[in-house]
Amino acid sequence: RTYLDYFWISARGFAMGAADVVPGVSGGTMAFILGIYDELLDAIHSVDVNFIRRIFTLKWREAFDNFPWQFLLALALGIGTAILTLANALHWALENKPVYIWAFFFGLIVASIITVRKRVGTWSVVNILAALAATVGAYLLVGLTPSETPHTPLLLFLSGAFAICAMILPGISGAFILVLLGKYAFVLAAVKNFDFVTIALVGAGAVIGLLAFVRLLRWMLNKNHDLVVSILTGFMIGSLRKVWPWKELEPISETFIKETNFIPAAFNSEVFIAILFMVAGIALVLVMEYFANRSPKTAGK
Repeated sequence: RTYLDYFWISARGFAMGAADVVPGVSGGTMAFILGIYDELLDAIHSVDVNFIRRIFTLKWREAFDNFPWQFLLALALGIGTAILTLANALHWALENKPVYIWAFFFGLIVASIITVRKRVGTWSVVNILAALAATVGAYLLVGLTPSETPHTPLLLFLSGAFAICAMILPGISGAFILVLLGKYAFVLAAVKNFDFVTIALVGAGAVIGLLAFVRLLRWMLNKNHDLVVSILTGFMIGSLRKVWPWKELEPISETFIKETNFIPAAFNSEVFIAILFMVAGIALVLVMEYFANRSPKTAGK
């Protein structure tokens, strides 16, 4: 790979990081539509027992000879850059212009569904039913009311594992899973207060959950690619409930706010601008897919 190839990988990472900054949007969705999803799974799968053993025995050259560290480094640089440069701006926009931000991401996911469905070779009855089931499941999941759970070490570990599994799936946000489990604010406070015990517990769960789930997901894709992609497409369709631009907010506690979607009663300037943002999101995905198809070396498998 050339430096230009790695630049485009970082650009894809930037798109993933931008998506992860917004609660309810999955970086896995961006990886999927940008053509690096399979390669990302393969790279994470490379962290096996032999790799870990060589790291701890200081045989670093042997460990990294067969490890795609260049790909992961380029991707991580893009994700990190997006988080550092866009986090404040996107959070400000979510506070002050939420309709436009949600409309943009709604357009992104709609276009993603259109492009990803093409990757299903055959839409058999089983694949259609699986997609419908995944759609209903994701729709119900993103509409759940957050719960309050005790902050025990086991639950913190499991929260990290569940959140990272959701993050790697297109259409489901890892941050939203933490919200549902009543851990988002607690983990965020732990990071701000440098609570290393909490961070270590959640981080350990995330690492172990990611390594285990990626192996399962990769095996399923190799076993029945069309069925798995159908399910992932359903997840993205169901997640549209979360990114619908028009919401009524109802506080249900000091920490949680209930969201209820509604359709605008009148066509006004806000609706018109929101539609423009949706179109911009759709156009962006189509352009990214076009360049991804023209760059097979950076598109993964």
